[in-house]
Amino acid sequence: MTGEPVLGRPAPLPLSPEEAALDTVPNPHPGTLYLVRFTCPEFTCLCPVTGQPDFAHFVIDYAPEALIVESKSLKLFLGSFRNHAAFHEDCTLSIARRVVEAAKPHWLRIGGYWYPRGGIPIDVFYQTGEPPAGLWLPDPGVAPYRGRG
Repeated sequence: MTGEPVLGRPAPLPLSPEEAALDTVPNPHPGTLYLVRFTCPEFTCLCPVTGQPDFAHFVIDYAPEALIVESKSLKLFLGSFRNHAAFHEDCTLSIARRVVEAAKPHWLRIGGYWYPRGGIPIDVFYQTGEPPAGLWLPDPGVAPYRGRG
């Protein structure tokens, strides 16, 4: 991982998720229970077997504590998967773990809605535990895959 924050300066797309920085900034409302949602409808990576591109729609929800994720660094981090070969499950959980490692949120949930590979859509879901009492959790808003029907 690089040590320089990407906020406020030109930053190229990292060559790999390992090289990508995931920056945080102080939460402007520490002690307040609220939800932050990032939606990435155009995520891409590579199939580790065939090398063909895989596509997903990610919804990342988290309840921050002292830090929030800086969105430009998240965009670059997610983009760094473009030439990264990994299975759907690995990509989804790697993203979740990096966000948890960087921001140390009160709670996190990620939904990876993957487009079909070999005719089968694969959706991967993870959360760090039960959602905090009183946290408003809107529906992720991603319809199940229906093909052309």
